Amino acid sequence: MPTSHLLLPALKHPPELDANFQPAAVWTDRFRRLCEEQGGRELRLVMLRPDGTGLAHRETILASRDPAAATLSFRFVERTIKFLLWSFGGTEIVLEDAPELARELQDHYREGGAREFDVEYSRRFYGETLAISSVPTGQLPTPKPEPESTSKIGLEGNRIGFDLGGSDRKCAAVIDGEVVFSDEVTWDPYFQSDPSYHREGIIDSIRMAAAHLPSVDAIGGSAAGVYVDSKVRAASLFRGVPDELFADQVENIFFEVAKEWNVPIRVVNDGDVTALAGAMSLKDGCVLGLAMGTSAAAGYADEHCHITSRLSELAFVPVDFNEEGPSDEWSGDIGCAVNYFSQQAVARLIEPAGLEIDPTLENPEKLVEVQKAMEAGDERAAAIYRTIGSYLGYTIPQFARFYEIRHLLLLGRVLTGKGGEIIIAQAKQVLRDEFPKLAEQISLSTPDEKMKRHGQAIAAASLPLL
Repeated sequence: MPTSHLLLPALKHPPELDANFQPAAVWTDRFRRLCEEQGGRELRLVMLRPDGTGLAHRETILASRDPAAATLSFRFVERTIKFLLWSFGGTEIVLEDAPELARELQDHYREGGAREFDVEYSRRFYGETLAISSVPTGQLPTPKPEPESTSKIGLEGNRIGFDLGGSDRKCAAVIDGEVVFSDEVTWDPYFQSDPSYHREGIIDSIRMAAAHLPSVDAIGGSAAGVYVDSKVRAASLFRGVPDELFADQVENIFFEVAKEWNVPIRVVNDGDVTALAGAMSLKDGCVLGLAMGTSAAAGYADEHCHITSRLSELAFVPVDFNEEGPSDEWSGDIGCAVNYFSQQAVARLIEPAGLEIDPTLENPEKLVEVQKAMEAGDERAAAIYRTIGSYLGYTIPQFARFYEIRHLLLLGRVLTGKGGEIIIAQAKQVLRDEFPKLAEQISLSTPDEKMKRHGQAIAAASLPLL
């Protein structure tokens, strides 16, 4: 039985431009009910990083080992592991008493396998190749607890904060927590093969901010990607740089940039800085930030308002279980969040909406045209935003499976203007009607004007400790 034959209940608010959308949370709920009806068994697994830290996770899968049941169970476990890999991160996955499933997963997650992209980037993040195995009952390893976050908010002194996006780079000068200068410069880093383009752009932004400070005490930055101790492990900003140049000219680029000022520098994922800025603004923790821009950037601040060691690269997590859904241009996987919560999502929905927009335009330009149509009251543009709103409403419960969320902070260019208001209103409606408990537990908000202008810069600038 193909996995697509798992019949889902009718959605109360289906995305009007995507009738085949199969929300991961709804699919998971139906699969769990099937386990109750036909008999299930517990599956325990552990995900480990090279330092021994990790997480323990448990699910229920179908007890039957007939081909139809095994196919469904594999689909569920594979999608769960994919989410864990990109939300938490690790290089070793150990299943308890599931050797056949482990072998099938290992064949999937290997060089040359269906998930070769995920394996390659896991190796880049941690320096080891992903391994999946099974152990007998009672022999499952216990992960070491994560060290307590050392992320504290430092606002004293003369600081520079910068944020590197896919279409612009921002910088700010901050004195004792007050922004005295900020600026934004357009750039196009994605497919630049020469790392000097990136290096010169970053230095230019820092110099602009430094010119407005009596001295520079620390530099903090945010950028899309994975950074370990401020070293670049993987980042879409540098996707055009050949692999043979990456280790020598990209991995330590931020330390090289900081040499001119000889001060502490710390760079982390831009989503985490967004979540930190949100926690600082809300004065509360358990904040998941989701920026719908060039990609779908995310980050998390825990109950203590600290950023953590989670990857939170949610652009690559599966949110749609429709096996004929859109394919991610980078990873090649189907149903990943980047195609539902970004400029790519807007561009993808233009044709089914019936809007006549030049297909040769780049995605940021297409977004501008859709926004113009929305401002003019074009119902076809509104349908795009309602569709994204439905995607979001049905995906929040999937995020909540893996994160404790009290606040979902939404930002990014896709959220700009009337369209953003429609997205949030539609998502709230989905939550109220389909997931009422979560609707009471999770608040959806956008940054206020102060945070929009300066919150990210202040949060980034606060990262280094003097």
